[in-house]
Amino acid sequence: MRSELYIDGKWVKPLRGGVCEVINPATEEVIQTIAAATAEDVDVAVRAARRAFDQDGWPKLFGTQRAKYLRAIAEAIRTRQAEIARLEVIDNGKPLPEADWDIADAAGCFDFYADLAEQLDNRPEEIISLADDRFTSKAVREPIGVAGAIIPWNYPLLMAAWKVAPALAAGCTVILKPAELTSLTALELATIADEAGLPPGVLNILTGSGSIAGQAIIDHKGVDKLAFTGSGPVGSKIMAAAARDIKRVSLELGGKSPFVVFEDADIDEAVEWIMFGIFWNQGQVCSATSRVLVQKAIYERLLARLVAETDKIKIGNGLEEGVLLGPLVSKRQYEQVVAAIEGARKAGATVACGGTRPEGFDKGYYLRPTILTDVPLDSDAWVEEIFGPVVCIRPFESEEEAIELANDSRFGLAAAVMSKDDARAERVAAAFRAGIVWINCSQPTFTEAPWGGYKESGIGRELGRWGLENYLETKQITKYVTDKPWGWYIK
Repeated sequence: MRSELYIDGKWVKPLRGGVCEVINPATEEVIQTIAAATAEDVDVAVRAARRAFDQDGWPKLFGTQRAKYLRAIAEAIRTRQAEIARLEVIDNGKPLPEADWDIADAAGCFDFYADLAEQLDNRPEEIISLADDRFTSKAVREPIGVAGAIIPWNYPLLMAAWKVAPALAAGCTVILKPAELTSLTALELATIADEAGLPPGVLNILTGSGSIAGQAIIDHKGVDKLAFTGSGPVGSKIMAAAARDIKRVSLELGGKSPFVVFEDADIDEAVEWIMFGIFWNQGQVCSATSRVLVQKAIYERLLARLVAETDKIKIGNGLEEGVLLGPLVSKRQYEQVVAAIEGARKAGATVACGGTRPEGFDKGYYLRPTILTDVPLDSDAWVEEIFGPVVCIRPFESEEEAIELANDSRFGLAAAVMSKDDARAERVAAAFRAGIVWINCSQPTFTEAPWGGYKESGIGRELGRWGLENYLETKQITKYVTDKPWGWYIK
């Protein structure tokens, strides 16, 4: 496993020699130490990225040329998929089948943006029709410049791919800062990019803390674009800091997403999707459908079935066969989720199941999947993102009430509805104030489709062609085409 910083095509030690410990959340053991970048290291990386963009010609390559690098990265990820997935498990804690899925998706993301990079070569300049025929005008798209990408710990390699792949495809150069807790697979990405022959300075990967390395990226005047996925409070600080230099910003932030289940839904199917919507990745998912609203006629039956199935989930080390719920990512995260459950109890909620450490797990940040009922609508458990395997469930009477409860949130990342009545499902989907809506499912994510939220859940969209647009500027080029003098000052 690599442990240094990757700057300007070389592995280097931080200028002041700091390190971070990497802890396996399943065992609480230190498994590695990695470099902790400082502001000085960030400056070196930004200068390298600027040179690669401004002088070395990365943005001037044809899209087909950049696509070759992206495809080489995708192929290398696939070749090493099993190895990288296991590394993700010991770094993040998620079950191996989930990690394997993530790594495959990361490879697919690089392939997808390789295709879009090639299409940039064939994208015609947009000719603009002007009222004045003495001029012609056209609009062209160009890469923004140096992009600073700061990613979270819940999908380490996949979140890196979501930002690095479209940025490189567009012709930008990148400074990637992975989460301090889960940097190992990002360092493997650096190894893969290096082996693929990516030119020096095009991709730089700096590990370390958000407060030091991340802040230095945010503040650096040589960075043109900031792309961040993480919490709302940090996103707000990034947006405020970016305003000083008018940096371009895209933010994918938190959520408290609703899942509305109508009385005509199949109960077993609904339970399956409710569980997938909140227990996948230990509930550490920004789009997790953590507020479940069930029509009163089936509420008691569905709740009983949900509790019974939740109690069957196999908990353990993500490398063990059959495990579907691993540990939370860190001691701090575990303590925050436990505190949120206790806060819900004090506010009057009932713990229908879970809420405690499972028996036999003295080490590791393990927590039983938790269902909360009778949750007051003004309590933190209903309003705030818990970011753990904790779901709040309550009944509703009418469609109008369900929509009102679903939209009563400062977040608007995702929402889901389940009904056999297609017209009603479409009607409710249209009424949701959320950027991602699922009908009769929850959480499936596709590289081809836009990802992002309304309200405090973020700004901009990732994935699909929208992800590429994040890293492109629009330039107007207008030409005076007549032989007649302009004649304003000189007659």
